[in-house]
Amino acid sequence: MQPELFGEFLETGPVTPARMRVVDTNAMALGVTELQLMESAGRALAEQVLTFNPERVLVLCGNGNNGGDGMVAARYLQRGVDTHVGYLDLGKRSKSCEHNLAALRHAAVSLHPFQCREDLEALSFLFGNAQVIIDALLGTGSRGTVKEPLATCIRMANAAKAKIIAADIPTPGMRADRVCAFHRAKTEGATVVDIGIPLEAECTVGPGELTLLPARSRKAHKGAGGEVLVIGGGPYQGAPYLAGLGALRAGADIVRIASPVFEPVPDLIYEQLEGKRIGTEHTERLISLAERADVVVCGNGLGTESHAVMEAIAPHCKKAVFDADALRLPLPVARGETIYTPHAGEFARITGKTLPEDTVGRARVARKAGIRGTIILKGPVDIITDGTRVRFNRTGDPAMTVGGTGDVLAGIAGALLCHLPAFEAACIAAYVNGRAGSATVAERGGGILASDIVDKIPSVLFRKG
Repeated sequence: MQPELFGEFLETGPVTPARMRVVDTNAMALGVTELQLMESAGRALAEQVLTFNPERVLVLCGNGNNGGDGMVAARYLQRGVDTHVGYLDLGKRSKSCEHNLAALRHAAVSLHPFQCREDLEALSFLFGNAQVIIDALLGTGSRGTVKEPLATCIRMANAAKAKIIAADIPTPGMRADRVCAFHRAKTEGATVVDIGIPLEAECTVGPGELTLLPARSRKAHKGAGGEVLVIGGGPYQGAPYLAGLGALRAGADIVRIASPVFEPVPDLIYEQLEGKRIGTEHTERLISLAERADVVVCGNGLGTESHAVMEAIAPHCKKAVFDADALRLPLPVARGETIYTPHAGEFARITGKTLPEDTVGRARVARKAGIRGTIILKGPVDIITDGTRVRFNRTGDPAMTVGGTGDVLAGIAGALLCHLPAFEAACIAAYVNGRAGSATVAERGGGILASDIVDKIPSVLFRKG
């Protein structure tokens, strides 16, 4: 799939800071360095300043990458504009900000470090003389109440007669006559400038998605990682256990396997169901188990004779992942968010639609399928869609056609769904499963087992490499 074909799946409108971090990280993984992004952003910011034809400019810079953007802008303004840079000289700077401050020391600009309110008040003449002020203090990473000396910096800038241009997003409490947004707007009414991020960074899943994972508290107790129930087995005994191990390796604390078949896996809690297959006689017990779980994963190794039970259980699931033999009509729908993980044949079974061969065509069909939930359409390129958004996952290896890899994927999705919205959980699950599979193939060559992939999950998911 050529990158230019991603265009129709690009999102528009304001983007959240969290989503922008994903895109930035994906861009860097695709070969665009953080310094390249900063250089493009700073140059675009300088171009916006020059539209006001100023003679004197004051650039206010914080310690983060937003401050680095401002420092790059100052370097581009050094010819023909009297440029002064007031920068916070307190605390640790980001590596890229420090890099650009070092370069700025050799430019024809005046540098004014400040550490306290008194330092800023001594620079009041700069605020009074400036015709344009660049706000590069905090950016999208700001949290909580702005403290001194930045609070004084904001007060003095607001009182100045200068036009204020915010770099990417206004610092909280700072007025802005123009917001120069990099790549996409973060606030309504911003002027958006292109900084050269590849289209693929937005439309394909990558390591950037891992930045969405919530950090686990040091005070976490057993169960805080989520409780997953896997319902399946009977005709195919290993499938629910592969899903359960996938869920454990993806961070779930407690995983129960409700199945007629026992496998001696000590890390999984076995909930025995009498008989050879799951039937209506098990419904009441399964509902009780489903109601206590954070997420239920259904269908792995289930066979064709238990679908009525899946329908009955679904409304009692807080959240659910439906895979394999649970993907039949009528399609089960959980009480809360739902993920469906069909391959092409299962997709045709639940939608009546035959998928075209090309990836773009498959994405169009999947997006318009009318399924209430998030789909991971498995294939050489996985397609993730919630009916509005579309992402493509290109990780994986042809050797992953071995049985059980889809069960592992369902388990990963179940664990992530404990803490993330369905669409984000699905994107990360597809990416991690593929990366873990590729790592297994790189180590072992062909003839891999789905259980080999399970052990690779933590190094992909939690090391964020």
